Amino acid sequence: MSQERRYSFEFFPTKTDAGHEKLIATARQLASYNPDFFSCTYGAGGSTRDRTMNTVLQLESEVKVPAAPHLSCVGDSKDDLRNLLTQYQAAGIKRIVALRGDLPSGMGMASGELRHANELVEFIREETGEHFHIEIAAYPEMHPQARNFEDDLRNFVRKANAGANSAITQYFFNADSYFYFVERVRKLGVEIPVVPGIMPITNYSKLARFSDACGAEIPRWIRKQLEAYGDDTSSIQSFGEEIITQMCERLLQGGAPGLHFYTLNQAEPSLAVWNNLKLPR
Repeated sequence: MSQERRYSFEFFPTKTDAGHEKLIATARQLASYNPDFFSCTYGAGGSTRDRTMNTVLQLESEVKVPAAPHLSCVGDSKDDLRNLLTQYQAAGIKRIVALRGDLPSGMGMASGELRHANELVEFIREETGEHFHIEIAAYPEMHPQARNFEDDLRNFVRKANAGANSAITQYFFNADSYFYFVERVRKLGVEIPVVPGIMPITNYSKLARFSDACGAEIPRWIRKQLEAYGDDTSSIQSFGEEIITQMCERLLQGGAPGLHFYTLNQAEPSLAVWNNLKLPR
């Protein structure tokens, strides 16, 4: 898309053929909205490496939307990473989301040769020059494993300065946290675009579980309203669509350089917000 802002959707690789077929069908539906790219996650310790690659290559070649694989360094050797980069280059992939990544449960503190995301960004640049547009992760409400907010900001600056082109945030439900984060990193000299990550609300129990695990704060008033709806799925989705649309409106009005939707492999919740915002397509 040629407009200044960019819009993208994220998927996770599925474990079954049926799930994969549904993912590709969802991607085709979203492709009709002309997003700038699709991204695809990478399991803890590289546990979905092959499925991530297969999904990315199919999105790129068959769905005809640029695809950006997540690439994490925890648990992978430099040779593993080098091989993946070579395959992605050969396939014409031009964008990568570079992450430290999480270890699978039970792996303790074992790690690959690269231990931090800034080292991965540096490695990608050393191996491939400027071939890839490198995305990094941003945490407006602080990474759950960071010692404190100031330390987390310094980590972000290191990643950005290692050669990143832009950043995608963890999802959040408080626009002020995004604006404050961007203000702080600008004062620290980081000028790359920071695109808000958007999580549609469709299921309260799953959302609460996700949010507790990743450190995304659900404001108390939102929690209480969602709890009040109980098992009323229709009301949860209607309320979720309304507040996410309002937040996205505020983000865009405040200068956010686009939106990145965490689809959970579903089209409708993200497209409802997209249509409410009257985004270009």
